[in-house]
Amino acid sequence: MNALQRIALLLTIIGAINWGLIGFFQFDLVAAIFGGQDSVLSRIIYGLVGIAGLINLALLFKPAEELGRTEPKASRT
Repeated sequence: MNALQRIALLLTIIGAINWGLIGFFQFDLVAAIFGGQDSVLSRIIYGLVGIAGLINLALLFKPAEELGRTEPKASRT
């Protein structure tokens, strides 16, 4: 994974935690930190999380070899 994919994964995890808080406790952490759902900063965070989700969606369709999950090959010496 490159740096962009790692940042996207981090933002997606943050978004998932925020949705969990909304679902279980009706508490929007992003809105609480950045001044409500309608504030510019909150909307930027929501937008970045959405873009991160799209970037991570591409990871679903990459072959395992490109993700670095190849099994070591036995060498014959």
